[in-house]
Amino acid sequence: MTQPKPKVVVALYPFKAIEAGDLSLEKGAEYEIVDDSQEHWWKVVDRHGAVGYIPSNYVKEKDLLGLQNYEWYVGDMSRQRAESLLKEEEKEGCFVVRNSSTKGLYTLSLYMKTPHPHVKHYHIKQNSRGDYFLSEKHCCSSIPELINYHSHNSGGLASRLKSPPCDRIVPPTAGLSHDKWEIDPNELMLLEELGSGQFGVVRRGKWRGCIDTAVKMMKEGTMSEDEFIEEAKVMTKLQHSNLVQLYGVCSKHRPIYIVTEYMKHGSLLNYLRRHENTLAGNIGLLLDMCIQVCNGMAYLERHNYIHRDLAARNCLVGSENVVKVADFGLARYVLDDQYTSSGGTKFPLKWAPPEVLNYTRFSSKSDVWAYGVLMWEIFTCGKMPYGKLKNTEVVERVQRGILLERPKAAPSEVYHVMKQCWTHAPEERPSFRVLREKLAHIGQIIPE
Repeated sequence: MTQPKPKVVVALYPFKAIEAGDLSLEKGAEYEIVDDSQEHWWKVVDRHGAVGYIPSNYVKEKDLLGLQNYEWYVGDMSRQRAESLLKEEEKEGCFVVRNSSTKGLYTLSLYMKTPHPHVKHYHIKQNSRGDYFLSEKHCCSSIPELINYHSHNSGGLASRLKSPPCDRIVPPTAGLSHDKWEIDPNELMLLEELGSGQFGVVRRGKWRGCIDTAVKMMKEGTMSEDEFIEEAKVMTKLQHSNLVQLYGVCSKHRPIYIVTEYMKHGSLLNYLRRHENTLAGNIGLLLDMCIQVCNGMAYLERHNYIHRDLAARNCLVGSENVVKVADFGLARYVLDDQYTSSGGTKFPLKWAPPEVLNYTRFSSKSDVWAYGVLMWEIFTCGKMPYGKLKNTEVVERVQRGILLERPKAAPSEVYHVMKQCWTHAPEERPSFRVLREKLAHIGQIIPE
């Protein structure tokens, strides 16, 4: 009987093994899979015969590689994020290729400095023979060949293609090593304070001197610790590009530390307020932020996870305008009555639907209501929902079905989606999966 062909993967990113049992990855090198039964950490063998665990989101099957082999390919990055990435780089001829909003097609985004800094977008087309082209005179049998051709000849483009952006972000791993969620606090170097909130102070940290982290130092007595520690083992296994990755906890001493990936631009709320002048007119970028949060929430919904405190203050912004949902599920372990009961002064009442205000009944559908309010926050660049209204007035308005008004920056189609999130009966609110489809459709209507 013939043995099945071993599965071979190629490393998309470098990975440095720190813990015993893990294996370092060299970008572009091939590895044979020994065991891929765990979702996030696979056992592989390298070309020298060394065996160890690697993060599964750092590799791609060789046969499925395609464009992912190339530095210039950015996958599903939106037009708006591609523009801000190229503008940050500020290099004439800097470019990326991304999936077009029309499935199966691709777009080339190219940065130009003259006559003024701007990004041009070109659809990569195919002729009847299946050849790819940007201008019909210059056809190539594959997209890499086409990129190579235009790297040497502008051939109808505003400039020849010079280089993709440097230092693309490397994704976080699910935990800092295979099967590791308990972190030794002696391995964490604590740096500057990033902020403080409901649970305590958050500081930037470095794990073993090389991995940037955020460390939440939990005030004693604010949460039911044993239950949370059990839950943390599960939460490290939640992994999505729009969720802040939980690396693990330091639970052997007090206060407990919660260790997550570091997001350099801080909370979405502060980011919106800080950049109001540049964001207010950019409907595409605001919509893209909404879509990213929706992607993260659709993943949580699929895994039957309820956030309970979704708001712009609980989302974070990283490099390349990436927005991620943070603090999911934490609200369940809070012991403070002022935070957990709807009459409490710290309760996030302005994000709460009728069934939470009346019966403290949380579900994915109560998250959908809060998501509608978060969309409103994004399109007002961080204004306070319901302005200066007192809590009792807000509750009365919600009970009577009086909705937040349309933000000036929000097109009517976007406001229509917000209103669907605020349907009084929870079962009539759309799921995050449906919301994602609606918003993606609106994204296609906004002209490229």
